[in-house]
Amino acid sequence: MKLKKKTIAAGLMALLTMMIVLSGCSSEKKTNAEQKGDVTVNIGVQGSTGVLPYARETKAFEKAFEKEGVKVKWSEFASGPPHFEALASGRLDFGATGGTPLIAGQSGNVDFKAIAVTTDGKKGNSIIIPKGSKIKELKDLKGKKIAVAKGSSAYNFLYMALDQAGLSDKDIKVVQLQPDEARPALDNGSVDAWSTWEPYATTAIFQTGAKSLADGEDLNINAPSFLVARTQFTKDHPDLTVLFLKTYERVMKQFIDHPDKVSSDIAKKEKLDPKIVSTVLKRSNLILSPTTPEFAKAHQEQADFLYKAGGIKTKLDTSKVIENKFIEKALENK
Repeated sequence: MKLKKKTIAAGLMALLTMMIVLSGCSSEKKTNAEQKGDVTVNIGVQGSTGVLPYARETKAFEKAFEKEGVKVKWSEFASGPPHFEALASGRLDFGATGGTPLIAGQSGNVDFKAIAVTTDGKKGNSIIIPKGSKIKELKDLKGKKIAVAKGSSAYNFLYMALDQAGLSDKDIKVVQLQPDEARPALDNGSVDAWSTWEPYATTAIFQTGAKSLADGEDLNINAPSFLVARTQFTKDHPDLTVLFLKTYERVMKQFIDHPDKVSSDIAKKEKLDPKIVSTVLKRSNLILSPTTPEFAKAHQEQADFLYKAGGIKTKLDTSKVIENKFIEKALENK
């Protein structure tokens, strides 16, 4: 069943508003540091269990860039969309987000490039229901309150899941909440379900007995996540862009080669059960890859869905923001 544009448009108003704001601040300017030759690499991070958060704790990027006389500055974000506001204003050079924020950023004329794929996203998003919920299948969401961070990858996932169940936003009540607000709302019964991403989904399941109603793998929804970069930075410093990717790969290999140590390190810092972290990492399916035709197709399908739903005003060619040359250079001889 196709989603109805009129009903979806209302549900996606916050996403459109964000894109309008982004459109007004999309001009790129060099920072004072760049003009003086004193370069600082600004890296965005969200969550606590991913490659970039772990790299921040181990100072992997500081060590790599110090050899080039380059400083590193970190900025923390609650979700993907704020990354693009920072990219647009020149306050951010690199970050990692899901695909939906990329679509919003491109719609808002933010000048950025998707420089690598970090996961296929099949298990990255889930719809979580609390322990004891009578909800058994997606159709049971009709008439329910569902928490989600608008503009996030979990937001698009929710609407695609509803579409598969023959529902639309007219059939539910979307409650706009960031993860730190949504979890308490799910726990106290203020919402009936929560569409979110890792590590929040697994953490809720382990800590409260919540259950996953559906994830991308269940619904065969591919939602690749990306490393993104400010276009002007990649033009001014192509060598540093490649170094960023090489450093990311080195840290990612620690997740793959030494999962127990990485899980233990993260669990200790975040005061989490190591089993939670281990499960999150297993579900992440970490990769570092160029945007292959398969990933490009999946990302384009997400953009087409949002366009048909009325969430974006212009039909996008998402290939225009994809740039593989840096990751291909970083992975040479691998």
